[in-house]
Amino acid sequence: MTTTTSHTPESEGAPSGPPPDAAPETAPRSARVIHNEATTEIPVHLLFRDDPVPFSVPVAPAVVGRRRGTGEQPRVRRPAPVRTRPVPEVDPELAERPARVLPGAAGVLAGACGVAGCVLTSWWAGVLPPTVTRALELPVFAAGLGPAQWAAYAGAGALGLFGFGGLARGRAGRAWVLGLFGRYRGTVRRTGLMWVNPLVLRRRVDVRLRHWRSEPMAAVDANGVALRVVVLVVWRVRDTARATLGVEDHQTYLRECVEAALARVLSQLPADVPTGVRGVLGKDGPTLRNTEAVGDALTRTVAADTAPVGLEVFSAQPIRIEYAPEVADRMQRRRIAALDAQHRDTVLTSVVDSVEDTVTRLTMRGLVELDDYERKALVKDLTVAFCTGRSGDGA
Repeated sequence: MTTTTSHTPESEGAPSGPPPDAAPETAPRSARVIHNEATTEIPVHLLFRDDPVPFSVPVAPAVVGRRRGTGEQPRVRRPAPVRTRPVPEVDPELAERPARVLPGAAGVLAGACGVAGCVLTSWWAGVLPPTVTRALELPVFAAGLGPAQWAAYAGAGALGLFGFGGLARGRAGRAWVLGLFGRYRGTVRRTGLMWVNPLVLRRRVDVRLRHWRSEPMAAVDANGVALRVVVLVVWRVRDTARATLGVEDHQTYLRECVEAALARVLSQLPADVPTGVRGVLGKDGPTLRNTEAVGDALTRTVAADTAPVGLEVFSAQPIRIEYAPEVADRMQRRRIAALDAQHRDTVLTSVVDSVEDTVTRLTMRGLVELDDYERKALVKDLTVAFCTGRSGDGA
């Protein structure tokens, strides 16, 4: 709004208002204001100081609900929609179930029967050594090797091989995943001597509580600063079928998930809180220095990624977060330069204060009378002397 004429009461009410004697001079007038859309309403009487009688004008709040006269609503920053990442899917029918096994005594008995069958078949065929025959006190019998003898040999040998070949020893903290002709046949978690079908394929899986300490992994924070992070993961295999058959190598899969989760979590947090907002956020603000909060977020992310493949993650804690070597070197030089500049500023301020105090005392006590040239020379000499003395003291 541009105003070029002076504002007087006569020019306001001459065209359409009542005559001057119709109302007293102190009658209240309508509030005239200028609307400022960004801040508030500015009264007109604050712009024109020649009004004879100031009057109060109610001021609207500083927050503008909408732009008056246009119907336009204020711009509201809406949160971006959160996109959920797809969860890896595994065959729902692929779940751990106990396999059918027999006690070890059954295998030993079957093997012993097979060996006894081979000995009796040899005696029947007459090929048993005479020493063994006399030791066992068996009558001499020689029927020869015919089809019946060969069939007996085959049956006894198969029984012995199946009996002794299926014996297995289960250990605590170990499990066997059994497969037959490409199909999952169950998991064995029993300990001790047992008999397992020798035709099935056995894959040993470690189901103990394990920990993995990673090598320094590369990551960046929210400001794009390169970091090196070492993570300690405590985990175990919960579902042996999915861990063995649902993924090629569950240990490699776990490491890749940890690295990916670390990149996602650290990229959302700064390495440190700026000085201007440190008082608002506090020392425990959302930064990488709060290792407990970072560990909780990292544990939840890794556990969600590895649960579909049968892995159970108890903890994923960063045990060392440091800057990359090139960034650390540059930050160290910058920190040294800042400390040196701060030291120089402190020394210079101390010297200037000392020189000013000395010159002021000499002048006020009347010890010397100095003109401008002499005062400048004295200040210069005192400054050099004080700086030399502080440098000699190693300050």
